[in-house]
Amino acid sequence: MSGLLVLLIVAVTAGDASSSLPCVAGWTSTRLISSPYATQAAAADARHVYAISNTTIAKYNRDSGQLVSTATTDDTQHLNSGFFHDGKLWCAHSNYPAVPHESDIRVYHPENNMLKVHHVFSQPPGSLVWCVVKEGRWWCCFAHYGDDNDRTVLIEYEADGFHQERQRFTFPDVIIEDWDGMSGSGGIWDGDSLLVSHHHFRVLYRLRLPENGSELTFIEALHCPFPGQGFAHDPVTDGLIGIDRYRRRLVCAEK
Repeated sequence: MSGLLVLLIVAVTAGDASSSLPCVAGWTSTRLISSPYATQAAAADARHVYAISNTTIAKYNRDSGQLVSTATTDDTQHLNSGFFHDGKLWCAHSNYPAVPHESDIRVYHPENNMLKVHHVFSQPPGSLVWCVVKEGRWWCCFAHYGDDNDRTVLIEYEADGFHQERQRFTFPDVIIEDWDGMSGSGGIWDGDSLLVSHHHFRVLYRLRLPENGSELTFIEALHCPFPGQGFAHDPVTDGLIGIDRYRRRLVCAEK
């Protein structure tokens, strides 16, 4: 058996690993779109779906699944996730696995196919893996890995920018133990709760802000058809879009 085939089998097997938590019914796959760029995250708008790799955002025609364009910059190192807000795709970016940590938010403009830096974090408390906006405020998750993954933190910033924190939250032990030495690779708001993905398990953790204290409250684990990484809301189906990085494809999912 060739070395390449062995690596492929190991990678696909990793993508089929399961959470140790009991998962309730969640989302099922409704469509798959092949993409060599489907290695970090996915996003969607009304006309297109997007595959995000370390360095590149790839736009695909939603109907045909054909590649429309790609965008990158010379200094893009590690894009982690993306979400649409005000007609633009906002992406978490870091220098992972280098240290000291460097993190920023990059914005992709679909109309001109340009990717630009929006905000650079000064001395970030980890590697920025996902960010979202709710009610005008930014929520940013900074990850740690290995024995330090309990230092992963979710920070809410004031609505006028990233200069002042409103509050920060840690993750509960039940999730940290299930992370398999990794961290929460993607996250979105789902009403008043958060959905957070694994790095390589087919699970979404539902969390809520605590009534007291600074530790997020674990509600339930839900099945999803994509094995971890960055995911996003699909405005057309009202479902989700993620990736199967091991098989290089976008995964559309609905309840």
